[in-house]
Amino acid sequence: MSEQGSETGVGTGIAARIGKDIIAAMRAKEEHKLTTLRMVKSALKSKEIDKREPLTDAEEAQILTTLIKQRRESVESFTKGGRPELAQKEQQEIVMIESYLPQEATEDEVRAIVMGAIHTLTMDNAGIRPGQKDMGTVMRVVKQRTLASGIRADGKMVSELVKAELGK
Repeated sequence: MSEQGSETGVGTGIAARIGKDIIAAMRAKEEHKLTTLRMVKSALKSKEIDKREPLTDAEEAQILTTLIKQRRESVESFTKGGRPELAQKEQQEIVMIESYLPQEATEDEVRAIVMGAIHTLTMDNAGIRPGQKDMGTVMRVVKQRTLASGIRADGKMVSELVKAELGK
């Protein structure tokens, strides 16, 4: 990241796109979008201040993933509480935030990564296939592989697929 990018508060990657989109939303007078983007920018800036150095693209993506997860939990709570208008607002925010992340992997893509991770761990462990007790290890390998491949995978789906494959 360039020094100039840090000084202006607009680095590279996700933060830069959000900065440009905030300006566009102000010009278009899109209040909800503006509020959402400012909240995202604030979360990114807060983490950057805590870290005391610019965030990597992977760290920015992780923060956005956390924000999406919080909103999904809110949608569930608002739906159960009989507040569909608030659930709809949160759903719109999820869509806006997701537009800054790489495309989410399909179940088949995640299954292929899970199978590859289990195969690698089997080979590394003298041919002994990992079992349910090795779930944490398999999850770590899968997470590393998804990050390395630049795709995004829902943690709950990954967990269910790993559990299913280890149970075979």
